[in-house]
Amino acid sequence: MVDTMRLGLNRIVSPSLGLAEFYELASSIGVKKVELRNDIGGRDPIDGMKPSEAARLAADRGIEVITVNALQKFNLASVRAKATAELKAMLELGKALACKAIVLCPNNDAKDARGKQQRFDETADALASFGPMFQEMGLLGYVEPLGFGISSLASLEIARDAIKKSGFSCYRIVHDTFHHHIGPDDNIVGKAFDVAYTGLVHISGVESDIAKADFRDSHRVLVGPADVMKSKEQVLAIDKLGFKGDFSFEPFSPAIQKLGKSDLAAALKKSIEYLLS
Repeated sequence: MVDTMRLGLNRIVSPSLGLAEFYELASSIGVKKVELRNDIGGRDPIDGMKPSEAARLAADRGIEVITVNALQKFNLASVRAKATAELKAMLELGKALACKAIVLCPNNDAKDARGKQQRFDETADALASFGPMFQEMGLLGYVEPLGFGISSLASLEIARDAIKKSGFSCYRIVHDTFHHHIGPDDNIVGKAFDVAYTGLVHISGVESDIAKADFRDSHRVLVGPADVMKSKEQVLAIDKLGFKGDFSFEPFSPAIQKLGKSDLAAALKKSIEYLLS
């Protein structure tokens, strides 16, 4: 059963809010789980605080940090050294925050000339290379396929296969309702699907009357009855298939991000009510 105890809030919902304000927003709508990000206006995930200070800030408000998002281009071998150094710092921060996982995003570049097999091999090799680091720090790696046509890892099933090939059990997959809808996999709604590798579900909605190939992050609003991706149905299907983890709201639309705190809280409550009804 999906309930508020399994719901989280990704900081992309309102990048202008300071960390304490973001935690207060989550608490005000009854959400106790959050995702932090390293790609908001040049700020680090904890706004320059000491990790111990940021951890205390969350604990004092009953907030659990479930991910730090994200290590970019994790599966591009040509930047492996840089990615390894970045991951080390992210893992250290995650451990200090008692965080559950680090999100790993694939290379998403139209100039990526690697063939299908090379992309897969470099994805599996990266996971094998990073595995000991995750194990040492006691965190999970959440691999997030991006469904865009230029993405080097768009499929949940290929992500699962790369995890298997890596030989490490510290990895799970982010099922993003947006990326699943625009990606190459068959829609899971009403079908058998193995959720054993699913670690987190990102939720957003799209209400624009445009071709699926034209969907972009800017179209991602809070899920509601006008959502053409049927994200609620995806959520319910994943839950019915046995997924026991968290669901996190991740709307990128400027229309959502620019809302004032009270209007944003009201919009979030309305979306939660729709999702849980």
